[in-house]
Amino acid sequence: MERVRAVLDGVEVVSATPLTGGLYNAARLLELADGRRLVLKCAPPPGTPGLAHERGLLGTERLFHALAADAGLAVPEVLHHDPDGDAGTREWLLLSYVEGATWDSLRERIPAAGRARLRRSLGAWAAGVARATGERYGYPQPAAGLAADSWPAAFTAMLDALLADAERYGVAPPVPAERLRTLPRRFAAALAAVDRPALVHFDAWEGNLLLTPDPDGGWELTGVIDGERAFFGDPLAELVGLDPLGAAELDDDFPAGYRSVDPAFALDDAGRARLALYRIYLALIMRTEAAPRAYTGDFAAWVDSWSAKRVAEQLAVLDGLDPPGR
Repeated sequence: MERVRAVLDGVEVVSATPLTGGLYNAARLLELADGRRLVLKCAPPPGTPGLAHERGLLGTERLFHALAADAGLAVPEVLHHDPDGDAGTREWLLLSYVEGATWDSLRERIPAAGRARLRRSLGAWAAGVARATGERYGYPQPAAGLAADSWPAAFTAMLDALLADAERYGVAPPVPAERLRTLPRRFAAALAAVDRPALVHFDAWEGNLLLTPDPDGGWELTGVIDGERAFFGDPLAELVGLDPLGAAELDDDFPAGYRSVDPAFALDDAGRARLALYRIYLALIMRTEAAPRAYTGDFAAWVDSWSAKRVAEQLAVLDGLDPPGR
């Protein structure tokens, strides 16, 4: 912990407890002698299997938290980022600790009315995050090489890289890869409607959302963590990341919260097509990462089955919006 103590002007680290739930970077909760709690995140060792877009994730997390700090919910404060590591260490990031319990851990204790309030808060936050604008579209870290000057070009590069990852790890897509590669061209006009590289967390599911008790005995959405999967692109992609198994736009409360910040929020056929594209992209991520993560057992079987069904479902949506031969 010498590297941390140096950054903290010699304050002693009393304990370092591994945090579970992360699938790529390692994280530890640090208890300091002065009473503070911090989070230390470290990149995996060089050569660790991963996907193309997972290069430079801690740099992305640093950037996301800086840009999202004014979006209405607490995010970790970046205290130090060493992109190159020290002698004998890996890239690391030191963050403040954000108080709260994860939404998914409290799910069974939240009544319907409380969930509705939380979903409205989440919608407002998502709209606030989308106000931040990047310089280019795609993943922000140069190491990933997945950025471009237009959203159609960036999304095409992102999808192509993911399909190359699947081939590299021997993961068979649920439909022929060539059919998937044609999707950005087929729906190029819908993708081109995105004219600003908005900030997207893309992983704001309930496990990364923090709740604290409110004065009425319920729960309040107060924090968001783990911005390492963020990119710049279509604000609609946020709906897919925060509700990976469902359809956030069909939940009246989420859109209502979003419109409280962005009254112009609406979905046309081009938007529905883009949502289907992003759902296919996320399902393919989850399917492909199972190989380098070495998933096994029931969870591996579920990911394989669910991702195939999700891709087929969303391809049907796209066919309905753009029937072949139309």
